[in-house]
Amino acid sequence: MIKVLVAEDMHIVRGALVALLQLESDIEVVAECAAGDEILPAARAARPDVALIDIDLPRKDGLTAAGELHEHLPECRTLILTSLGNPGTLRRALAAKVGGFLLKDAPADKLANAVRGVATGRRVVDGDLALAAWDSEDCPLTGREIEVLRMAADGADPTDIAARLYLSAGTVRNYLTTIVTKVSARNRVDAIRIAKESGWL
Repeated sequence: MIKVLVAEDMHIVRGALVALLQLESDIEVVAECAAGDEILPAARAARPDVALIDIDLPRKDGLTAAGELHEHLPECRTLILTSLGNPGTLRRALAAKVGGFLLKDAPADKLANAVRGVATGRRVVDGDLALAAWDSEDCPLTGREIEVLRMAADGADPTDIAARLYLSAGTVRNYLTTIVTKVSARNRVDAIRIAKESGWL
């Protein structure tokens, strides 16, 4: 019997996922979570074989939670479920050592088979998405540039960003100019859009 933890913040979606998985004779849902910070404690208590995690969770995103599971409970494999089918997001998921990456609009039988595959140690990735990731460009931004752009995307101005990162406002403005140039954007807002669509943020 494959024991599964389901982490999804939308109650109806989580209920549907649990119901679908419970129809399988070899799969048992042993825990449910509605937020990312609940995953590790729930997994420690229930000891699932697979954690099915939505990428977009409150309080802690799914990839961060998956990384924590990999570090603290490596025997629990992770399958990321997302509506964000872009290559950059897949690259981030693979970097977080997830066992699988599946789109939310996948057929029900594909979900059960993905859980089975991940449970046996296989990497399960949507085929079309894997090809797109193969063809896509790597992120041209440094870690610090991503950090600055993420803060800008959250609405912080250069002065706020400078204070939080212990930099001068001029240095932050230089970072933002470099970012716009590197991603071939028209301006900062366009750079944020490009980075989000590419899965870099």
